Amino acid sequence: MSAALPSFRATLAALACLVLLTGCGVNAIPTLEEQVNAAWSQVLNQYQRRADLVPNLVSTVQGVAAQEREVLESVTQARSRVGQLAIPADITSNPEAFRQFQEGQQALTGALSRLIAVSEAYPVLRSSENFLTLQSQLEGTENRIAVARRDYIEAVRLYNTELRTIPGRWWAAWLYPEARPKENFTIDEADQQVPEVEF
Repeated sequence: MSAALPSFRATLAALACLVLLTGCGVNAIPTLEEQVNAAWSQVLNQYQRRADLVPNLVSTVQGVAAQEREVLESVTQARSRVGQLAIPADITSNPEAFRQFQEGQQALTGALSRLIAVSEAYPVLRSSENFLTLQSQLEGTENRIAVARRDYIEAVRLYNTELRTIPGRWWAAWLYPEARPKENFTIDEADQQVPEVEF
């Protein structure tokens, strides 16, 4: 009976240590990293949704506004560049790959904005049910992209904060040495400038 008591105490002590470890944040880093990965997947999903809308939108505009060839080509080229962009598995912790991805998506956003602006000059196009449906889907997708990016930004904030604060910093050094801060979306300086309005 006395030999079983130290074994029981050792088992109880090991269980108590496990409970303390799980309660003190040892699992926070992988949990937060998975949240970042899930949020990033949603960002990619929404960008893909937008890319899938582009061919239909371009062909609809092309049927009515063929003389807007330059704008149509810029949208097609921007979509093509985004589609050809190789997305490495470590993109969220690879600053250069993340920058290239963001630039490609911004170029497509700009080209689509110009396409929608050009469509305003064509009343026939604006009254086309197909175009209005595509435009509405594109606007909805842009809103979904904004929400997905916001969720990703928040997940990255939580993850990066965990890596930089204690005890997360200690856990990263001891148990998760491969954990690296994740990249986040930025705004170009040109986009930060407030446009001047003259009356």
